[in-house]
Amino acid sequence: MHQNLLALLLLLTATVAMVSLARRFQLPSILAYLTVGIAVGPHGFGFMQESSQVAAFAEFGVVFLMFSIGLEFSLPRLKAMRGLVFGFGGAQLLLTALGTGLVTGLGYGQDWRAGLAVGLAVAMSSTAIVAKLLSERFELHSRSGRQTMGVLLFQDLAVVPCLILLPALARPAGEMINALLVAMTEAAVVLGALIWAGQRLLRRVYDAVAARRSEELFVLATLWIVVGLAYATGAAGLSLALGAFVGGMLISETMYRHQVEADIRPFRDILLGLFFVTIGMMLDLRFVTAQFDKLLLALALLVTGKGLVVLAVALAARNSMDIALRTAAQLAQAGEFGLVLIGLAFHQQLIGNDVFQITLSAMLASMFVAPLLIERVARLSGQMAKGDWAHKALSIHQIVVAGFALDRHVIICGYGRTGRNIARFLADEGIGFLALDVDPHQVQAATPAGGRVVFGSADRPEVLKAAGLARASAVVIAYPDVHSAERAVRMVRRERADVPVIVRVADDSAIDKLKQAGATEVIPEVLEGSLMIAAETLAQLGVPVERAMTRVRAVRAERYASLRHHYAGDAGAGGSASPPS
Repeated sequence: MHQNLLALLLLLTATVAMVSLARRFQLPSILAYLTVGIAVGPHGFGFMQESSQVAAFAEFGVVFLMFSIGLEFSLPRLKAMRGLVFGFGGAQLLLTALGTGLVTGLGYGQDWRAGLAVGLAVAMSSTAIVAKLLSERFELHSRSGRQTMGVLLFQDLAVVPCLILLPALARPAGEMINALLVAMTEAAVVLGALIWAGQRLLRRVYDAVAARRSEELFVLATLWIVVGLAYATGAAGLSLALGAFVGGMLISETMYRHQVEADIRPFRDILLGLFFVTIGMMLDLRFVTAQFDKLLLALALLVTGKGLVVLAVALAARNSMDIALRTAAQLAQAGEFGLVLIGLAFHQQLIGNDVFQITLSAMLASMFVAPLLIERVARLSGQMAKGDWAHKALSIHQIVVAGFALDRHVIICGYGRTGRNIARFLADEGIGFLALDVDPHQVQAATPAGGRVVFGSADRPEVLKAAGLARASAVVIAYPDVHSAERAVRMVRRERADVPVIVRVADDSAIDKLKQAGATEVIPEVLEGSLMIAAETLAQLGVPVERAMTRVRAVRAERYASLRHHYAGDAGAGGSASPPS
């Protein structure tokens, strides 16, 4: 008992230390868990040994991951992105799997089934790593970001048939086709039954549980549903994760989706971390070190080959070279589900230990180098984009034409809800404006009289010059993320130092950064929202409206430097007031 507790203590100590280091250097936690598994496993320091009990427990990490993927699965979203998801995503996975299968078969003499298993595994990319990096770089809604997320969505969906296919491939040649047909039939019947019953029962179950107003009962009901559906598909001879995916998909159509997602996140993250620890425990560092040249070759084939496939598909989809390169770099690594599939192929004896060790090592190494590769290619593609005048000549010309007749106008960077509201105020005052946005839907939106909306990004000097920055009376930056806003502020200040620059932000966490970048004033939405809520609350409690608004003006006078005299005068006229504590 004490020995087990000591092993658990060492595992937790190593995990806390490695995850802390990963957070410190802004690396995905998955890499920390894999490193811990390598270190404490039987091929490392040997603190822990592989066991069926640990592996079975860790498998529920994949179950909860698939449940989370199901929660994010939306038929309307899939329909809106069907061309990108099934076209781009399907081409990437098919070409990568076939290419890897050919290399494995012709270059290494492996059976075609082993080649297909390895190909499907390496075709998967890391949703956890890529989504985190794109979010931090504020590129989720860029063209390359949307393409990447569409491909990742297809890969997530493709895991379901892969989990059915690999066990069928492991059957003897004479039984393989029959096994595959039986597995597909069983999957169709079981999934059809689960979907039919789930649509009728899950909402009622959650309605009944929610009526009890017990958070504990709600979490227990969610765990019961996840484990129950996983057991149902497991009892039918299918993957446990398959039932969990269906459960998540059904719950995603209900009003309880976000609460369920929040409740299962701790279980998912901890169990998934344990799963990746067990994957790391499988890696034999001595074997890999002895075969280091083969590892480097496998890593080069994986990253280069997969990157070239994505690059070719992106160029075929009529992307510019800089966007195609970004997309290729973002998808050139292996992923979480690839680790699941390569582990399943090994346990089903589709591949031998040598192939498993080299492939697993190359997949892990590709995930370690992914952040560096994405950053490096982003810089290279950015330099290419700045020099690609021929490709952008038409867009620049359209901006010049739109802003040619404007003088003393306002440049609005970002034409979302905030940008549109600002445009209406300017139009009511007869002030001309030119709005820039990179979303085609926003560019096509209705525009008030006296203004124009054109496609363009304010972090490009040629775009700002074409928009008439030299003649503008003010610049409003209404981007939803701080990173893009800061880049735009610095670019405006580089071209013109005297123009007022007003920036909208979600909260006050980045005010100092934006002020240092050159913003004249920064307006945090959370402050304005809280002031209005506070004023309304005071009014509802019987405090005179004028007194409530006086307190609001006092806070604004303290907060906004350029309007301080105006608000101070209003506060003085309305009576003495002090900011609320």
